[in-house]
Amino acid sequence: MNIQLLRGFFAFAILLLVQVTVLNHIHLFNCATPMLYVYMVLLFPRNYPRWAELLLCFIMGFFVDVFSDTPGVSMASMTFLGLIQPTVLKMFLQRDSADDLAPSMHSLGAYKFGYYAIIVILIYCASFFTLETFNFFNWLQWVECVCGSTILSAILILAIENFRSK
Repeated sequence: MNIQLLRGFFAFAILLLVQVTVLNHIHLFNCATPMLYVYMVLLFPRNYPRWAELLLCFIMGFFVDVFSDTPGVSMASMTFLGLIQPTVLKMFLQRDSADDLAPSMHSLGAYKFGYYAIIVILIYCASFFTLETFNFFNWLQWVECVCGSTILSAILILAIENFRSK
């Protein structure tokens, strides 16, 4: 088995454990919940097989749903994120960059990786909370949840990436 894939499974297991035991119980101002498991999707390298990325995102979303009691919401949002991630990553890469480039603060630079992370997290939070509420009657609370969770998740993910890249 590929050591990189094994390392990714171990990292996801740790992130899932932290998410389920600690982060799911944090609701700042009754709207902001950090979603740390999105970090795994950010790290998919360029030109990763599309089918594998969708399958891994589906499986990760399934495990988040099982342990977080959000039936199908994380699975659908993570699968959508797996579909859109290569397109978002392409916006921040140079055309002559390596085919197997893994996005990080070191490879993209701090600003590009920060913008990339915020956009991906915003897309995930928007799809997650849209599917969770499934209506727009209380759209102000929806906007608060999306923005609050995006900011909180981005701060945590960028802090982890800063620590990891050093």
